[in-house]
Amino acid sequence: MKKQTIWILTILMAIAFLGLLCIQIFYMRNIVSIRYEQFSQGVRQAIVATSVHLEQDETRHYLEDDVRQIESSSIISQYMGEAVPRVGGIKYSFTTSTGIEGDLTIKGDANAISKIQSSEDRGPKAHYRTMQDAYRNKYLYQQGILDDVILNIISKASTRPITDRADSAVVRKYLRQELDTLGLKMPFEYALVNHSGLILYKSAGYVPGQTDGDAMFAQTLFPNDAFGARNYLKVYFPTKKDYIFKSISFMVPAFAFTLILLIIFVYTIIVAFRQKKLTEMKNDFINNMTHEFKTPISSISLAAQMLNDASVRKSPEMMQKVSTVITDETKRLRFQVEKVLQMSMFDRQKASLRIEEVDANVIIYNVVNTFKLKVEQYGGSLTANLDAMDAIVNVDEMHFTNVIFNLLDNAVKYRSDERPLNLTVTTSDQSDENLKITIADNGIGIRKDDLKKIFEKFYRVSTGNRHDVKGFGLGLAYVHKLINDMGGSISVESEYNSGTKFIIILPLSKN
Repeated sequence: MKKQTIWILTILMAIAFLGLLCIQIFYMRNIVSIRYEQFSQGVRQAIVATSVHLEQDETRHYLEDDVRQIESSSIISQYMGEAVPRVGGIKYSFTTSTGIEGDLTIKGDANAISKIQSSEDRGPKAHYRTMQDAYRNKYLYQQGILDDVILNIISKASTRPITDRADSAVVRKYLRQELDTLGLKMPFEYALVNHSGLILYKSAGYVPGQTDGDAMFAQTLFPNDAFGARNYLKVYFPTKKDYIFKSISFMVPAFAFTLILLIIFVYTIIVAFRQKKLTEMKNDFINNMTHEFKTPISSISLAAQMLNDASVRKSPEMMQKVSTVITDETKRLRFQVEKVLQMSMFDRQKASLRIEEVDANVIIYNVVNTFKLKVEQYGGSLTANLDAMDAIVNVDEMHFTNVIFNLLDNAVKYRSDERPLNLTVTTSDQSDENLKITIADNGIGIRKDDLKKIFEKFYRVSTGNRHDVKGFGLGLAYVHKLINDMGGSISVESEYNSGTKFIIILPLSKN
């Protein structure tokens, strides 16, 4: 797949995922807004209903008080010898125009009824007029009672203590009933506050000065009282946010799954680009490998043919030249094999190692002697200080040799043009359990920003204006992987324009 195609698919999928996330977020915000509005309306309705209940209770209180007074006056009148109205009734029989017959009984005061009965002899008009007068008098009587109650409420209600008019237990009962009726079965705290802000009473969990405006609601109690005598009921819902977000909890899994899909998509794209880069590297390597292998093989083949010539075998100088050609071309082949190993290392999770006991000092000595000629070609020097008394370690000899070779080769690649290259390889006894190997140079060094990434696969340190350093960014990643797989560790210390030091720690064989 072309890189451009991958980028197009990546952009389209990213737009699709971002659009889906935006829609979900917008939908969730709308749901939360609607839930807040519904909650606020329900709470206001419950508080208003509570206020109405308290006003009705007060009206009932004065009605009952007046009824008791009327009953008391009736009893007093009875004991004083006043006539008590007798209850009686008048029964009428009637027939409608359609032929339906029935009876009508009028109950009431016996004296009034007798007047109505006596009026029957005076004609229907007098009879109905008498009935109208009786009901009018009764209406006026009841209206007078209600007027007295209203006057009592206006004149006396505001003088009653507000704690009697709105008892704490009664307020809690009405609030609980109204909230439960509206489906708001959640805890609440409340307080009664006067017009000056003084708390007259409060529930146990009510904290004065609560600043969460969204969860605090207030309602004027008995709004017909004088302004200076008004009191306010404040209700606070500590779990309002939990209640709101619990109602949209069904959206959380969908949102989480979308994020998971987005993360998987991003990871897949990253892996796709890495695999594409690795594929391109392999293709480039395969294209070059034929030429790289053909040249040294041809040279070695030609040298072998020359050895078959008797005259060449008799000349020491010719034998030396043929031997040098074979040695150099063998090194070239070995270097290409190392590249193949490095490429194949990252196709496997775990390297296939042939672990055996070896003397690290001997291996390093051989690598240094072989590599010294290359360093001297650039006017540099390579020094080996193999001071470790115990250097027997369990490693794969071939891979360990490649590790030392790669570190030395990096030092040559990133040498400084301002001073001669100076390379030092040191072995020392870190403790009774570990061997310490140090490879130090005086090259261009590594910036601090790059130090944390140099062991990452495909990562290459910027070399400024230098363009002669080529590679795939696998050398140090290969070194790091091999050292870890062999049970050791590697670290780096560097200062820009001063040099770099690689430190390898390997466990000794006896451990």
